[in-house]
Amino acid sequence: MNSRQRRGIILLLVSVICAIGAFAGVISVIRDVNSKVGPEVSAYRLKSDVAPYKELSAKQFEKIEMPERWLSDNAVTDLAEIRGKIAVTQLRKGSLLQSDMIVNRPELGDGEQEIAIMIDASTGVAGKITPGATVNIFATYKGDNKGAEDQSKVIVQNAKVLDVGKLTPLEPKNSNRRARPTDAVPITFALNTLDAQRVAYAESFATHVRLALIAQGGDTPVSPGDRSYTLDDDK
Repeated sequence: MNSRQRRGIILLLVSVICAIGAFAGVISVIRDVNSKVGPEVSAYRLKSDVAPYKELSAKQFEKIEMPERWLSDNAVTDLAEIRGKIAVTQLRKGSLLQSDMIVNRPELGDGEQEIAIMIDASTGVAGKITPGATVNIFATYKGDNKGAEDQSKVIVQNAKVLDVGKLTPLEPKNSNRRARPTDAVPITFALNTLDAQRVAYAESFATHVRLALIAQGGDTPVSPGDRSYTLDDDK
């Protein structure tokens, strides 16, 4: 073996050693990254904005994979958690779903049934009535031709709101073509049979039906003397 051949073998060995060193360095870097990042888990990101108090469905989210250590403790990693839940606040597109963003949808109690009526948006809702809220329901009635006075009545106390629908334009009830359509919102309540009948009657025959929001924990019964009102009561 001449000197040229020996130099070639030495260069080849040096190249092999360098390649092994480089490979070991890459493996070390990968291991270091894995040790810092950790295993990946599934998370869910919103595809679009979701309005407050709207029921959630799987199609509103996209599944992504990300390091477990980067997720907060309350991140939702299983979409089964949204079953029967509603958004508690406005949810923004691109946000990761977290358990504190959602709450259980209000449910019917024993002896209760769902009933939905249209409530005037400007006088009866004003954007503050949400699922889970408790309200008193008022109805105003026109007096008849026999001298009966116009009257306002509390027809249902402490009614539980199950759902609030979308703003809907309604045609006027009377035949006056100049009357403007009224914007109304369908509100679903959980009521017993008698209260449901009262609400159905009021929707059909009352001049107006209004809601009064009750503060949380403030469900004090209305006294019998305050359930009805006429102008004569202030004289």
